[in-house]
Amino acid sequence: MVVLRPVSLADLDQLVALVAQAGFGLTTLPADGDLLQQRIEGSMRGFEKLQQKPEGEPYLFVMEDLTTGQVVGTAGVFAKVGGFEPFYAYRIESSIHESKTLKIRKEIRTLHLYAEHDGPSEIGSLFLAPSYRGGGNGRLLSIGRFLFMAQFKKFFDPLVIAEMRGVIDAQGRSPFWDAIGKHFFEIDLPRADYLSIINKRFIADLMPKHPIYIPLLPQEAQDVIGKVHAQTEPALHVLETEGFLRNGMVDIFEAGPCVSSQLRKIRAVKESVQARISQIVEGPIDATNFIISNTQRDFRACMGPVKVDADKGIIITKLTGLALKVKVGDAVRYVTAKPT
Repeated sequence: MVVLRPVSLADLDQLVALVAQAGFGLTTLPADGDLLQQRIEGSMRGFEKLQQKPEGEPYLFVMEDLTTGQVVGTAGVFAKVGGFEPFYAYRIESSIHESKTLKIRKEIRTLHLYAEHDGPSEIGSLFLAPSYRGGGNGRLLSIGRFLFMAQFKKFFDPLVIAEMRGVIDAQGRSPFWDAIGKHFFEIDLPRADYLSIINKRFIADLMPKHPIYIPLLPQEAQDVIGKVHAQTEPALHVLETEGFLRNGMVDIFEAGPCVSSQLRKIRAVKESVQARISQIVEGPIDATNFIISNTQRDFRACMGPVKVDADKGIIITKLTGLALKVKVGDAVRYVTAKPT
């Protein structure tokens, strides 16, 4: 069985090895031990505080194989983006250009630099080891964090966004970056990604402030605007089934799409049910599998059967109880892995 839980410093070495498998473009999870340690420590402080008002706390989860103790996946949530480190994106706008003399009427798309200083919550940092893909693990990794957000709604902004990884090859080359970013920063994309983790000030200093006409870009760059990395397509599909929609913005570096949803409208948040455990049984249960979590600060989520008993409590297996660290009488939250 695998379980989703908060990251700890004991996970650092395994997390470095896991992230190294992700390739380029996973900006919020650099394959750098020092930066990952800072990210872990920030997450641990976030879980300890659970502020009454979102102030940018990072919550990083890992997926652990309980049989082997191996860290096989990761997913994160930022309580709020912006502040001293603005959220940057390109907003795509369209305008009509018309000449009655030439009898030409064209719709032209442009890119406008957008900076959000008091922004929404953001999900990201999602990566699952290739050998663990399938069997519902990807959905648990993505949707499990929504159960955390459902349980602690007041710690998050009403709007949730996600930047999806754009088209970038195994060497770290992006057609969109080569068409725009490279000319302003004079560094390669992996270096820009790395620097954006440390300090985003260079973006404000060097990024073009005026609109960029998309038809003037090389065709190769135009073709990848709003497209996702091949490895990111399953993650985008999961978010779309949860109610996320494209919001007309793309990443400033490789033009991956941004998607968003109101927190209360995310399917797993809206449809999840909280109930008390009335029984924990040894053997298997003839019941549907759900994504199920505890309701504690030491948050844990897994996949397991849930059966509603006559007293309107629920019955779970001992294996699920151990994974969630819960006992009879404790509250849990559960939701179907897919829309019904």
